[in-house]
Amino acid sequence: MAATSSSRQVLLVHGAWHGAWSWAGLQSALDALGVASHAIDLPGHGISDLPLGTVSDDADAVVRALDVLGPDTVLVGHSYGGAVITQAASRSANVGRLVYIAAFALDDGESVNGFLRAAPRHSVELAQIMRPDTDHGVTTLDPSAAGPLLYPGVSSDQQAAMVARLSPQSFSSMTTAITGSPRSAIPSTYVVCNRDRAVHPEHQRIMAARCTNTIELDSDHSPFIDDPAGVAALLRVIAIAP
Repeated sequence: MAATSSSRQVLLVHGAWHGAWSWAGLQSALDALGVASHAIDLPGHGISDLPLGTVSDDADAVVRALDVLGPDTVLVGHSYGGAVITQAASRSANVGRLVYIAAFALDDGESVNGFLRAAPRHSVELAQIMRPDTDHGVTTLDPSAAGPLLYPGVSSDQQAAMVARLSPQSFSSMTTAITGSPRSAIPSTYVVCNRDRAVHPEHQRIMAARCTNTIELDSDHSPFIDDPAGVAALLRVIAIAP
């Protein structure tokens, strides 16, 4: 397919424990549709040599990337990355649309943990595989369970390769409240993953109601890994919209 010259650029922000590597399949699918995308490693993840920090530190890294990309960027966040893009969009004038994929679309003054404590109780399998390391202020995932939970639509070999790249996540990133309410000025799309076992679909629907529009996918937590072409097609529509 020919490149879409009118397409806006897309900036992809990964979730907790992950890195820019998690978007590789989606970026390839977006390339095939003529949509330029970029993915960054948040501090302390992937090959970043920066220390782990709070959601504010992660948002600063996204703002720096937005400064490079310029106006009208489509900013996409997955899972914890939703908190990051919300904070970043309140600090940058370069965001044309926010896209949340099974992500934390928080309000001003909320943290990830704060939202989960206040929301109706729904158990998820992710809570069962988290391993706190209180000595170092981080949490990790049980490698034997993370692959089937987070990437059920790919082979066991692919799951193993992804699990090997997971990194610790700081407690403070989940407990620090964000500032700003950018969705009052920036259009937003929420992608609900209705078979998600990491962020409960009912919690997603609460946050989706805060956004401009909602799309539901019959998907687990990582649709861009299980079905990159399908998510790329969805993002292309957003990227070429006026």
